[in-house]
Amino acid sequence: MKRSNLHSRSPLKRRTLLRGSGVAMGLPFLSAMRPSFADNDSGEESGRAKRFVAMTVGLGLLPENLVPEGEGMNYQPSRYLKALQDLREKVTVVSGSSHPGVNGGHRAEASILTATPMGSSGAVNNTISIDQYLAKHKGHKTRFPSLVCSTGGSTSPCYTESGAMIPPITSASQLFAELFVNSSPAEREKQADRVRQGRSIMDIVAEDAKSLQRDLGSGDRDRLDAYFTSVRQLEQRMQQSQKWAEMPKPSVEASAPVDIRNPNDLIARMKTMCDVVSLALQTDSTRYVTLHLPGSGGVVPVDGVEEGYHSLSHHGRDETKLEQLALVEEAMIGQWGEFLRGLGQHGNSHGNLLDDTTVFLTSNLGNSSNHDNRNMPVLIAGGGFKHGGHLAFDRKNNYPLPNFYVSLLQQHGMEVDQFATSTGTMTGLGITG
Repeated sequence: MKRSNLHSRSPLKRRTLLRGSGVAMGLPFLSAMRPSFADNDSGEESGRAKRFVAMTVGLGLLPENLVPEGEGMNYQPSRYLKALQDLREKVTVVSGSSHPGVNGGHRAEASILTATPMGSSGAVNNTISIDQYLAKHKGHKTRFPSLVCSTGGSTSPCYTESGAMIPPITSASQLFAELFVNSSPAEREKQADRVRQGRSIMDIVAEDAKSLQRDLGSGDRDRLDAYFTSVRQLEQRMQQSQKWAEMPKPSVEASAPVDIRNPNDLIARMKTMCDVVSLALQTDSTRYVTLHLPGSGGVVPVDGVEEGYHSLSHHGRDETKLEQLALVEEAMIGQWGEFLRGLGQHGNSHGNLLDDTTVFLTSNLGNSSNHDNRNMPVLIAGGGFKHGGHLAFDRKNNYPLPNFYVSLLQQHGMEVDQFATSTGTMTGLGITG
């Protein structure tokens, strides 16, 4: 009998199903799904680091102009998707999905990336957002674990483990300076010294806590062990901060952007931010970015638009408002497509940035006019996924969008089977390789 080579066997695929009597059941993440040889952290050793960019829209997108006719790769493009047809093989549009149990209209903006139901009373604490979850586990490999940006306002859909919202950077010029403008050597040394001081404080706290261990019961020792773990994790993050504080920032040929002064010029602000985000990804300054696109009350300077954006979003099916809103959203989707094309033009012998970057566009509002949080607009591009064209789920009984977050985490090499209210990985969205 031929002896099998256990060290070179193919790993069990993550999408393996148990089948029988017409029923298919998904498996959890198993050790056999791990590659036989040393994991190269999602291809990072071969230059294929995974990245994630989330763009979140505060006032939704008109479903009749976004959702195409037909399913799968043979769909007929909708009004908004016509501008993306050159990217058809790299984009998936999802209809009939939402976050289970999430409601509250505009309040659900806090749930876009956490999928945690916030209710209407304000008494519920939020949980960690998917971008920060990735940054927590993978973000230490770049100068900035994550970037949280917005075209305006003071809120973002990004939340820490403790449920605290992360305020966004709203100035493209400020973001550029943070990424690429070097401090003086003396200032860099001050920054490194502040980090070292923080580490020494943590060392003292850890030693004090350890001295208590002999006097504690088993339950307290377990809690103390958890505390030590958090201390070690914090020290590791501080070590990374010290390393980056002492290193010069990357240089780029691009000039610093000029901030768009008009607070209502959503499209121009989006473009300026996207240009800087693209540079951040090209220089591997970060791998996790969120760009929030809140709704302004003023008129977006797009030809044919005469009424304020927020007012248009509450259209009440008025034809004039619907057409003006479509012009704004069409320009937004067009700019999203330009961002994707830009990523596709940068890369190395292993591929381009779009192939390694999952770009996600969504909103908490499926219908902004009546504040309905069901049927969220969803576009997924790039990232090494086997794109399914149009994934059409039940618009009356929505598919759980957190399943996409599980697929995303697994695509980034994480052994995760659940995120928030997920029930598995996203049906129809495969992984290449």
